[in-house]
Amino acid sequence: MIDFEAARNRMVDNQIRTTDVTSHSVLSAFFSVPREAFVPAEKAALAYIDDDIQVAQGRYVMEPSPLAKLLQLATITKDDFVLEVGATTGYVSALLSLIAGSVVALESDETLASVATAKLAELGYDNVAVVTGDLEAGYPDEAPYDVIILDGAVEEVPAALLEQLRDGGRLVAVIGYGNASTAKLYVKENGTVSERFAFNTSVKPLPGFRKAEEFVF
Repeated sequence: MIDFEAARNRMVDNQIRTTDVTSHSVLSAFFSVPREAFVPAEKAALAYIDDDIQVAQGRYVMEPSPLAKLLQLATITKDDFVLEVGATTGYVSALLSLIAGSVVALESDETLASVATAKLAELGYDNVAVVTGDLEAGYPDEAPYDVIILDGAVEEVPAALLEQLRDGGRLVAVIGYGNASTAKLYVKENGTVSERFAFNTSVKPLPGFRKAEEFVF
């Protein structure tokens, strides 16, 4: 029988603290949320490895260490209204529910959205609303947001998402694919968005989010 609580504690101590994650709220959330509940049953034994776990075709629960760094980068507080883009089975949604005030979890795959809705309700994460729709379009019905988190790598951040940020809001995304990708923080101030490099990382891509093909002579 696997001691999931002990495995979860080891994940935080060995995979997350060692990558300069010091935010108390982020660490506390990772200690609390049962990652094994958000992966397929046959993969539960692998829930605390330092790797992405596939939950559907081309869709993954993100590796813990870069995920924790991204959440820390967003400096989320209980006053924040957060949009998560690419919720999959709801693991990141559950983490965000403990860190933020309320969360809209956007998922394009209706089967995954159903899994996330059921799992979040079962475990009592009741400040998360799971919605379905095109990830690149965001969820303008509930905008503006204090924070937007992209749960996977993208080629570029669509203007539609940046438009859904509140003034003073932050968007965190991994730009690029493979070992050349970088985590960036986007901040909207007085209607203008600035971006800054945060750290190098490599995470699985979100579907879509490809730059438009440019015609080259």
